[in-house]
Amino acid sequence: MNTIKKADFVTSIADSLQYISYYHPLDFVKALHKAYKREKNKAAKDAIGQILINSKMSAIGKRPICQDTGIVTAFIKVGSKCQFDTEDTIQEMVDAGVRLAYSNKSNPLRFSVVENPATERKNTRDNTPAVIYTEIVPGDGIEVHIAAKGGGSENKSKCVMLNPSDSIVDWVKKIVPTMGAGWCPPGIIGLGIGGTADKAMVMAKESLMQPVDIDELIERGPKDKLEELRLELYNAINSLGIGAQGLGGLTTVVDVKIAQFPTHAASLPVALIPNCAATRHTHFVLDGSGPAELTPPDINEWPDISLGTGDEIKRVFLDNITKEEIGTWKSGQTLLLNGKILTGRDAAHKRIQDLLDQGKPLPEGVDFNGRFIYYVGPVDPVGDEIVGPAGPTTSTRMDKYTDMMLDQTGLIGMIGKSERGDATIAAIKKHGTVYCMAVGGAAYLVSKAIKKSRVVAFAELGMEAIYEFEVEDMPVTVAVDSSGEAVHKTGPTFWQKEIAAMK
Repeated sequence: MNTIKKADFVTSIADSLQYISYYHPLDFVKALHKAYKREKNKAAKDAIGQILINSKMSAIGKRPICQDTGIVTAFIKVGSKCQFDTEDTIQEMVDAGVRLAYSNKSNPLRFSVVENPATERKNTRDNTPAVIYTEIVPGDGIEVHIAAKGGGSENKSKCVMLNPSDSIVDWVKKIVPTMGAGWCPPGIIGLGIGGTADKAMVMAKESLMQPVDIDELIERGPKDKLEELRLELYNAINSLGIGAQGLGGLTTVVDVKIAQFPTHAASLPVALIPNCAATRHTHFVLDGSGPAELTPPDINEWPDISLGTGDEIKRVFLDNITKEEIGTWKSGQTLLLNGKILTGRDAAHKRIQDLLDQGKPLPEGVDFNGRFIYYVGPVDPVGDEIVGPAGPTTSTRMDKYTDMMLDQTGLIGMIGKSERGDATIAAIKKHGTVYCMAVGGAAYLVSKAIKKSRVVAFAELGMEAIYEFEVEDMPVTVAVDSSGEAVHKTGPTFWQKEIAAMK
C-alpha cells in the first residue's frame, strides 16, 4: 500500500493553482497563434493579438492571465492501492491547497467564491470550497486534473434533454449564438453526451481538460464517428462568424471536445460548457515520492506580437470629454483612452440603485456626471504595481442598471466586455452615450495602462468597490456608438456571410 503525504498533496494543489494562474497551456497558445495568423477581420485579429501578448506578459511576470482567477474544480483519481497519512478528507486537503494558492503574497489571486448563494452571497475570503469529483481506480498513485474556471464562461453553460433522433449539431448551432460574447471567445467548447443530466454536465467540464488537437485531427482525418462529430461541430460553430470577443471573424472556437457515456434508450442528454480565452488547467500525478513537479514552459514558445498602430487608432482624452465628441466615434473603431475613469460591478450598482431609490446622495467622491465607468474587479497589486490584473467583466450583467445610470447620474460612457441587450442599446442611443469593449482575457496587459488607482467608495466590497483609475492609452473598441450601432450585431452577421461565401 503506497502512502501519499498530506503535505505533498496540499503543496501540489497550491503550486498547480499558482502555475495555471499565469501559464496558459502551450497547446492553447499555439492554437490561438494559428487563429491569429489566419484571421481576416482586423478587430478580431487585434483582440487575439492582445490575448497572446497578455499571455506572454503573464508568463514572464508570473501574474494572473485574467482578473477572474476562477472557482477551482478538481478531478481526482485515487489508486486503490494507496492511502493518505492523514484522517483529513480530500475536500479538506484540496481546500487547504486552495487557501495557500489564493493567499500567496507574491501572486495573490482574487477571491470570487461566495457562500449561501441563494441568500447572503457572502465572500468566503479564501476562494474555498473547491468543487471536487473523486474516483477510485486501479493503481498505487493519485492523478489530479485541476482547473480554475472564470464566471464569464461558466455562466454560459447549457444542458438539454434531446430526443434520441434529434441532431446534436443543430442544437449546438442554435444555442451558441444565444451565449453572446460573455464567455470570451475564441475558446474551447466541451460537450458531455449521455448518462443523465448531471453526468453530462460533469463530462462536459472534464472534457475541457483534454489537449487541443483539432488541427492534427483535420490533417490526418477523423478515425471514428465521434471524431467526425467533433470536426462537424468545430466547422459549424466557426461558420457562425461570431469571432474573437464576438466581434465577428473566422475563429470562434479553437477546438471542440466530447465525452460520452451510456444513457437511457429514451434519452439524449447533452451538456455544453465553454472554456474562455483564459483557459486554465493542468495535470499531475503523485506516487508518494514528494510533491508534483510542474515544469515551467519555455517562454520562447510564445509568439512575438505587437499591438496594432496607425491612423485607424484614435487617442482620446476623457477628462472634460463631451457628448459631441463621443458622437463622432463609430462602432468598431479602436480607441486609446486617457484620463480618469470610475469602476463598478454588480454590487456597486446595486448600492447606487438603493441610494437613488431612497433619495440619498452618492458617497463623497462618486460623481459619474460626464464620466466613464469601467466594469472591473481587479486583483490586488503586488510590489510596485498600481493595480493587479484588471480585465473587464461581462457587461450584460449591468444591463438592468444602465438606464438608471444614464438617466440619473449623468454617466456618458461604459467599458466592459461582451454585447449589450436591445434595451440597453436603445438607452445608449436615447442618451447619446457610448459603450466600449476591452478584451476579456487580457487583464495583465490592461493593468499596465492604469497609472493611478484609489478606492473612492464601498471599500468593504473588496474587488467590487468603486475605484478611480487614471489610464494611459488603454485599448478599447467602440462596441455601441451613440447612434445605437452595435458591433456585436453587425460583425457576426457580416462574417457569417463572408465565411459562407468562402466555402
